[in-house]
Amino acid sequence: MPRRTATMLASALVLIALLCAGVLIKVPYSEMSPGPTVNTLGEARGEPVLQISGRKSYPASGHLNMTTVRVTGADYRMNIFEAVHGWLTHDSVVVPHDTLYPDGKTEEESTQENAEEFSQSQESAKVAALKELDIPVSTQVVVSTVVKGSPSEGKLHAGDVIKAVDGTAVEEPGDVAKLVTEHRPGENVTFTIVPAKDAAAAEKAGRAPEGGEKVTIRTVKAPPAEGEGEEGKGRAIVGIRAGTDHTFPFEIDIKLADVGGPSAGLMFSLGIIDKLTPGDLTGGKFVAGTGTIDDAGTVGPIGGITMKLVGARNAGARYFLTPDDNCASAAADTPDGLTLVRVKTIEDATKSLERIKAGKTAGLPSCSTG
Repeated sequence: MPRRTATMLASALVLIALLCAGVLIKVPYSEMSPGPTVNTLGEARGEPVLQISGRKSYPASGHLNMTTVRVTGADYRMNIFEAVHGWLTHDSVVVPHDTLYPDGKTEEESTQENAEEFSQSQESAKVAALKELDIPVSTQVVVSTVVKGSPSEGKLHAGDVIKAVDGTAVEEPGDVAKLVTEHRPGENVTFTIVPAKDAAAAEKAGRAPEGGEKVTIRTVKAPPAEGEGEEGKGRAIVGIRAGTDHTFPFEIDIKLADVGGPSAGLMFSLGIIDKLTPGDLTGGKFVAGTGTIDDAGTVGPIGGITMKLVGARNAGARYFLTPDDNCASAAADTPDGLTLVRVKTIEDATKSLERIKAGKTAGLPSCSTG
């Protein structure tokens, strides 16, 4: 065989081997890319995203779009070619797999966690919006979960409202644990509760749950926890986790499927405010944004900010409400034609929207100028 032919054949075989390796060899990376944006003032799958009943609401024009990030699944492993392509493409980010799925978390576990965070973000969005509008919201401490096999199983149930522990009224979830741990393991603790079904009926009627039943539970010794200090050893527990629930004076439903995580909280809050007040918050402008929200209206940071900026601009957004803690990353890679607006609270966001509506954008809080 002529030397030139042999060289070409060998080169072709090496190239084929490299191509096969690139396809077959998996690398521990995942890809993030811009996901869809949804106008909280509009519709998704043929029905309004925000549905309010029991109180007058108003039509709203313009856009208050929440943004998302699309990620590869927990069980999917990228090959070398896909990883290199992702690194070279501006509209995607390749990150270590453990960044998205830490501690070996499965896709099902991640989906469930995201669903829970999404549900909680909706609750906080409603609370923050109504507080911003000075509409009263009742808050109560509830049983969030009951540990299987614990002393509370069969006696307390998720959704039960905890009015008092040993006759002492509780105001915050932490009060429950504090009062229980004042006992020694083996001692009785008495809960005053409103059963979940009665609490649900009260919420449907738009009133705070009343009355209370006494339930006595014998405490047990807490199992040792990894990394727990000496002060936690031997403490008394009953096997529940306490949380908070709210009773709203009217019904607010958020209808949006196939979305998870807490990052849409701010935009849901703003959408609710816009629906409950005459006129438009945006003046018809296209505003997008992101950020978690707590009951007090504080805006928190989120992940995937650069991908959300790209998704928002591709959808037509001109302004992007950006959590303060994400401003540095966002300012470093802002798509052309998109103005970043720094927000720390829901009040910051509404004031900035007033300026955008009035066309007074020169004074907007900017990520680039601090």
